[in-house]
Amino acid sequence: MNPPIKSWFDEVLVKLNLKGSFPKKILFWGEGVGGIASYMAGWMAGNGMQVRILDGANRFDPYMASSFARRAVIPPERILKRILIARAFTCYQMATLIERLSSLGGEIHDPPFRKPYVILLGPITPFLDEDVSEREVWPLFERSLKRIGEIGREGVSLFLFQPSLAFSFSFRKGRTGRGVESRERRLLKRLLQFSDLVWKISLEDQEFRVTLVKGFALKELYGPDGSSF
Repeated sequence: MNPPIKSWFDEVLVKLNLKGSFPKKILFWGEGVGGIASYMAGWMAGNGMQVRILDGANRFDPYMASSFARRAVIPPERILKRILIARAFTCYQMATLIERLSSLGGEIHDPPFRKPYVILLGPITPFLDEDVSEREVWPLFERSLKRIGEIGREGVSLFLFQPSLAFSFSFRKGRTGRGVESRERRLLKRLLQFSDLVWKISLEDQEFRVTLVKGFALKELYGPDGSSF
């Protein structure tokens, strides 16, 4: 059974002041973010917003999205009609979807009051494919971040939800004996640097613990040796 989301997350959404001027690149990172992203999509759609989802982690749950409809006594189909979802299974697909994001529903360039909200679920997950070389991954990833930044400057709010990664953030030894950071860790570092605001989510005793990190320095998140993960 999933831990309850509505009590604390409704408060978070209100604090984000979605209809005001708020940082455009907001990252939720940690445990249970698939369900949280799905609930957020339902919350937005239930409040009359158009939502665009790019799912690179295959974590979107329409039942969680429609749970807001039951709370608000709104027909679930009304909420789901306001949510447009596209899934990416490779880094190439994710990069292409981000590049073409303005064509999703044709509304990215609408006036501010009609602009959709964009949810990126698992933005770095497709880039972890070991069959794709580092030489290919990083230009694609940086190009995707550049496009996300451009969309944010167009007045579109983007919410990034990155699930906890399957692999540990330990260092492995390279041929020279020096510590070599894993691709996962380096991609996550880059995503943290890129985001305007970061919420770290952990699950303790079947309850979510949410930490808002403002104006962070990477050493505050990682510690001197990266052990704070």
